Amino acid sequence: MCDDFTAEAEDGNLARRGLNRREFAALGASAALAGCSTSIMKTHPANSVQERMVSITTADGVADAFFVHPAKGSHPGVIMWPDIAGLREAKKIMARTLAAEGYAVLVVNPYYRGEPAPVFESFAAFRTPEGQAKVEPLRAALTPEAISRDAAAYVAFLDEQKAVDRKRGIGSNGYCMGGPFTVRAAAAVPTRVRAAASFHGAGLVTDKADSPHRLLARTQASFLFAIARNDDAKQPAQKSELKQAAAAAGRPAEVEVYPADHGWCVPDSPAWDPDAADKAWQRMLTLYATL
Repeated sequence: MCDDFTAEAEDGNLARRGLNRREFAALGASAALAGCSTSIMKTHPANSVQERMVSITTADGVADAFFVHPAKGSHPGVIMWPDIAGLREAKKIMARTLAAEGYAVLVVNPYYRGEPAPVFESFAAFRTPEGQAKVEPLRAALTPEAISRDAAAYVAFLDEQKAVDRKRGIGSNGYCMGGPFTVRAAAAVPTRVRAAASFHGAGLVTDKADSPHRLLARTQASFLFAIARNDDAKQPAQKSELKQAAAAAGRPAEVEVYPADHGWCVPDSPAWDPDAADKAWQRMLTLYATL
């Protein structure tokens, strides 16, 4: 998972960006994002999207989330599940860019049971010993049952918004720990979540009865599983098991190992790889075009 990066992989990626760990931490999210150049980081006219923080009542409390959508019309809804560092500026930037492509995007705070976002201002803040200690009890609350309940509440919220076209399906994309949440969302609300994209997702294939790959038959979604090369090295059978599970469930699924390390899609991650991130982004847009 995000806290299982190898030091060698991190240092290698930072070196390619001309940074060391201390410099990356000091740089902060905003400056790091400003230095990125890929389609994920395109700028758009200020009036092209509208955004606000929202509160959503769930079975477990009140979740805070970031909602951004085109300024005019109704569009397919999308639930974005952040990586372990949670809802922060990097995720808002990604959401704004996706919204400018014609989607109503809800970026959720997975840790709302513990505290409002941002729990971490940047990925670098999570990577400190204090940050990793802080996240453990918050992450422990994210049981499969809790995620399914949350997904149902997020879908209900989207379907109540004028900016969301209820005649179209809902998309769901997640990063690292959020990867399997996309599958659980598709299984929790199968008639609405019709496309799910997992980027360097963790725990997609396990030996548990409720492993995400065993839930594909409960969905009506098409899937994109973008796997990091170092995750593939640790779990080489995962890609085959995902393909087999999708085939058995009769669900369309694109499964690919990318030439990049865990975390490569997230701009403030030390594993950020602009070229590989751009490819994954374009594959997600192709998937979402089917909604």
